[in-house]
Amino acid sequence: MPCRNELANALRILSIDAVQAANSGHPGMPLGMADIAEVLWNDFLVHHPKNPKWVNRDRFVVSNGHGSMLLYSLLHLSGYDLSMQELKNFRQLHSKTPGHPEYELTPGIETTTGPLGQGIANAVGMAIAERMLASQFNQPGCELINHYTYAFLGDGCMMEGISHEACSLAGTLGLGKLIAFWDDNGISIDGATNGWFTDDTVARFRSYGWHVIPSVDGHNADAIHQAIIAARHIADKPTLICCRTTIGQGAPNAAGSHHCHGAPLGEEEIAATRKALNWPHTPFEIPEAIYSEWDASIRGENAENSWQKIWQKYQENHPDLAKEFTRRINHQLPENFSQICKQHLEQCLEDQQAVATRKASLQFLNQLAKHLPEFVGGSADLSGSNLTNWQNCQAFTKDNPAGNYIHYGVREFGMSAIMNGIALHGGFIPFGGTFLTFYDYAKNAVRMAALMQQHVIFIYTHDSIGLGEDGPTHQPVEQAASLRMTPGLEVWRPADSVETALAWQEAILKAKPVSLLLSRQNLPFQKRTTQQIADITKGGYTLLECEGTPDLIMIATGSEVQLACQAANELSGYAVRVVSMPCCERFLAQPKSYQEQILPRAVTARIAIEAGAPDYWYRFVGLEGRVIGINRFGESAPAKEIFEFLGFTTENVVKVAKQILTIGVTS
Repeated sequence: MPCRNELANALRILSIDAVQAANSGHPGMPLGMADIAEVLWNDFLVHHPKNPKWVNRDRFVVSNGHGSMLLYSLLHLSGYDLSMQELKNFRQLHSKTPGHPEYELTPGIETTTGPLGQGIANAVGMAIAERMLASQFNQPGCELINHYTYAFLGDGCMMEGISHEACSLAGTLGLGKLIAFWDDNGISIDGATNGWFTDDTVARFRSYGWHVIPSVDGHNADAIHQAIIAARHIADKPTLICCRTTIGQGAPNAAGSHHCHGAPLGEEEIAATRKALNWPHTPFEIPEAIYSEWDASIRGENAENSWQKIWQKYQENHPDLAKEFTRRINHQLPENFSQICKQHLEQCLEDQQAVATRKASLQFLNQLAKHLPEFVGGSADLSGSNLTNWQNCQAFTKDNPAGNYIHYGVREFGMSAIMNGIALHGGFIPFGGTFLTFYDYAKNAVRMAALMQQHVIFIYTHDSIGLGEDGPTHQPVEQAASLRMTPGLEVWRPADSVETALAWQEAILKAKPVSLLLSRQNLPFQKRTTQQIADITKGGYTLLECEGTPDLIMIATGSEVQLACQAANELSGYAVRVVSMPCCERFLAQPKSYQEQILPRAVTARIAIEAGAPDYWYRFVGLEGRVIGINRFGESAPAKEIFEFLGFTTENVVKVAKQILTIGVTS
């Protein structure tokens, strides 16, 4: 039977061979963390390689994702559907072994970890979801949800600010089933970290409220094993196991050097490593005895079978809860969802309120959230401004794990990455709010949500210069355009309560990442026909129609829709169509025939109006059209004065329209 060192060395050799074959990659981390991985995966991790999506599996996240070959080697050896050929194709086009782990591309990958620090934040979200789901569904004698979340992280993750945001909150929430392993090797790409990273990490995490196990020998299997046992005995705090390791462990000349962090070892050093580790096998050759010892398929099957017995008992004793659990885990909406949305829409049409779209959003939540127990709301310390805290929501806290609202504190980036982790875990639809201008803090986590296509709803209020006196630091200009340029993300900027209700409806139905941009100021109710209401979900539609072929088409979103309508009414003698475009991505996904119906190519006289960066809109108005936008930062003044100062007035829109029409750029 192979000993522990041989099992760990299989990870090491597979990793360095794959990096060498690709002539690209990071061998240092897999060499250094192989012993930790071997103990965790063979002694503790509960998972089923033949059913990677089993709901009660432990979650394992490699936050220092540049060490991806360690994870791929683990998956391959333990029995996942990841062939040796895929390891040989590391970092090659269309392989299942990309440079950093990618969710849904490779069986067993729990999240996409590229930018450092986001993996540990995702893990915090997974641990939150586990605790919430357990509190909502577990019954005496039937612990349906009871698993751990494990995370590897390196010095780079520790240095990134997001680790402070996420880990601080994790300690406050007392996430006892979150166990993180810090690869404390003192090396980053530029060299020894004592020149730029001298934090007292142990004291830092203890101050967060974590249980910290310091100075564990990361190459001593018994020490690692005992540390994990100790961590699992702490139920009310997350644990950080500080593992002292040597980067590149096993490579005689490269170990301990930053040179092995992000570059292949080279043939000579790999040969020397094979000799040092007493590994006589050729590249990508693994003895059957080692495969047999690593294979987790039988252990996984037994673990899932034990859980299935609990599940069977649960269905018999708690049939209603079992049905609800199945619905949520399978990402199914309640049967009455459409009817509830319809009722809320009818109420909006009846009320005809002039209302800020952030308040219209809250009205939707107040009606729908009680029917969607999978909703997990939150805000980055702006609940009263974002209006994300609906009636009767309860704060999720250390003492109230059944809560469904998270006070994230002033942690926009951490909030967004944690929401990704909640969505990845399953059973919930997370949404969280902040001001649109602070999207910049959260941008990379939004990007990762889009990359993974996770059902996360990002709410951004105070969506323009209309927030007024807080001034240019808080007035978004370029953020909406940045969001719209993010592949795989839908961005909705509704014009009134009706568009807001339908934007929310679509955000839930889409089951993909969505951003809602909402106003601080009241916006007037827009009257519509039944067909116009139906067309809102197409992303763009004719709100104000003219007789015959338009002389001019005005396109607007959000608070500027009212401005376009007012200007159209003053352009007597001209045929003017107003198009409301709450979601450009949805509109561009419509059939070309519908797009032509709304924006006929023959009509080249066009104006787009939005209180934000103008460049994006030229795809709709063309070079002959005009965009009334903002190509500078705002001012500190009341909203009305800023809109007037920057040209968002009926008079200016009419002036621009007449300039185009006078030039004769018509259909």
